[in-house]
Amino acid sequence: MTAFFLSKKEKVPYVRLAIRKLDTLKVMLLVLWETRSIENKNYIVLSIPLDESGKMLGGWYNQLEKQNSPTKAGEK
Repeated sequence: MTAFFLSKKEKVPYVRLAIRKLDTLKVMLLVLWETRSIENKNYIVLSIPLDESGKMLGGWYNQLEKQNSPTKAGEK
């Protein structure tokens, strides 16, 4: 939420932090599933939205990187 209100250049570290936290959450969920501390059904219900959120954050990060790059698209 913080990154939403910042300028494009200031957003990058916050988006990276969100990606790191989401990845940590996914690993913790996977550990729960592998140790059979969570049922398959619950794992699926939780992992699908986390994967979708990861795709959205990754797309946002890639877009910010392209916008903040020193050269414009198509220039060399």
